[in-house]
Order: sequence, then C-alpha cells, then structure tokens
Amino acid sequence: MKTRSKILFASTIGSAMTLGVAAAIANDAADTPSITPKTMADALHMVMDSDRAVYTRRIVNRLAAKEKVITASEHFEDEKALVLPAQMFRFGAEMVTERAAENPDVNFSYSLQSLWPINSQNAPKTDAEKEGLQFVVDNKGENYYTTEELGGQNYFTAIYADTAVSPVCASCHNDHVDSPRTDFKIGDVMGGVVIRIPIES
Repeated sequence: MKTRSKILFASTIGSAMTLGVAAAIANDAADTPSITPKTMADALHMVMDSDRAVYTRRIVNRLAAKEKVITASEHFEDEKALVLPAQMFRFGAEMVTERAAENPDVNFSYSLQSLWPINSQNAPKTDAEKEGLQFVVDNKGENYYTTEELGGQNYFTAIYADTAVSPVCASCHNDHVDSPRTDFKIGDVMGGVVIRIPIES
C-alpha cells in the first residue's frame, strides 16, 4: 500500500511538472514579441551594409588603392583581381535567392540598384523601386518603406541608401566607361539596397 501511494504521488508530481513546463513554454511563446517585417529588414540591412563596408574599406581600398598589391576589376577572373564590392554583394544576393527557394520559411530577397546604374539590369523597375531610390537620394539618412504586390504576392519592401564609403567607391563609378554619372564623392548616395519580404495580404 505504501509503495502504491509512493507511485501515485510520484506520478502526480511528474504530471504536475509536465503541465508546469508546458504552461511555461506557452507563456514564453505568448510573451515573445513577434518580429515585424520592418525590424527584419532593418536587421538584414545592418548585416549587409556592415559586411560590404568592411570588404570595401579593409580589402579593396587597402589592397587596391593604398598598397596597390592587387587590382579590383569586374573581370576579376580573367585579370586575377579582387571582386568589386557590388559584385560581391550580388553574388551573396543570388546565393540567398537559391537557398531561400529551398527554405520558404526564411524567404526574402535583396538587390543593389541605382538611378545611375553602370549595368542596366540594376536600374529600378517597379514604381516602389523608383520612388524609394529617389527618396533616399532626396532624404539623406532616411529609409523608404512600402508594400507592393508582385505576381499575386504581397511584399514589404524596404530601400536603404547605398553611399560611397571609401575613395575607391566613387572613383570606380566615376571612371567606368558605362557610368552615366561621373561626379560621385565620398558620402554621396550612389544607389540603394532593396529588400523584399513576403507578407500576407
């Protein structure tokens, strides 16, 4: 009888603990704030912008412009040169697109665009892109946020200014034969980073 009581007591305690843990998990889930598309976009951009600035300043500008031990070129494979910062950015964006297709739960996309693109494929195409790129040029330090529908899917779209963070940024664009603008200076807005996150209607 005592043994049975002990078993029932232990079983009761175990059930209570299980229910307590489940309740705690449920409460934690309820207390955890959801991440808004804007917060997600801002966080993604912070990482992208930081990585690109580090690559531009500490790799390209240092090795190509200051120490002149290697060049940076859009034809980096043929010339055995460094990848340009814009190309590095695009390669990352393309890989994210491939990986996001395999994992819809983290589906998002990003691109680097400009009102003065060296490559025409980087020109704005949607109304949101055109308005957003012009906005970040006219309102330095501010970001552009909107929603748009593309192909039947709604998106939260964020656009952030892409500025010349080092001399090599400005000189690369100013000296390029296909550049429609040749007067960029450090700190100038040269284009914008466009981030799209799918949202429900």
